[in-house]
Amino acid sequence: MSTISGIPTALALLPRAQAGDEQAMNHLLTGITPYVARLCRSVARGDGADATQEALFAIYRGLPTLREPAAFYGWVRAVTLREAVRTAKRAGDEATHLRADAGQEANPLDVVHISDVLERLSTPHRQVLTLRAYGLNEEEMAQVLSLPVGTVRSRLHRARRRFREAWLPSAA
Repeated sequence: MSTISGIPTALALLPRAQAGDEQAMNHLLTGITPYVARLCRSVARGDGADATQEALFAIYRGLPTLREPAAFYGWVRAVTLREAVRTAKRAGDEATHLRADAGQEANPLDVVHISDVLERLSTPHRQVLTLRAYGLNEEEMAQVLSLPVGTVRSRLHRARRRFREAWLPSAA
């Protein structure tokens, strides 16, 4: 069994968790919680803790149906983002935004500027830009947001244009 610092990896725990091993399920969910929480905070902001709980519960319920273990992390991401968007919609969270990881930015002030620009966008525009930043394509975004693909494409086009206008007001 592959381990990191003596702790089994998610992919090593997956078959046991799917077979009903409660200890393996607990270790698996504990191991992915920081990742799930980070995604949820980025999408659901103030309701990130609720979104994390909902996402972990959805992962727990859906794990037996996962057929391809190699797709585990992509599946977790999709389930998590779907639950985070649902939680944000239920809460009417007008502050949904992308929180860029500081380690990924060359200039820490860019994170502040990006967040400021995103705060000025509408919730639907922030949502599509956030989901795009997490690597989802239009079809995946449509599924997560329960919208037609055409609607997602037009929102994404408008969101990019409005972001660009707010980011570089002199270029607009």
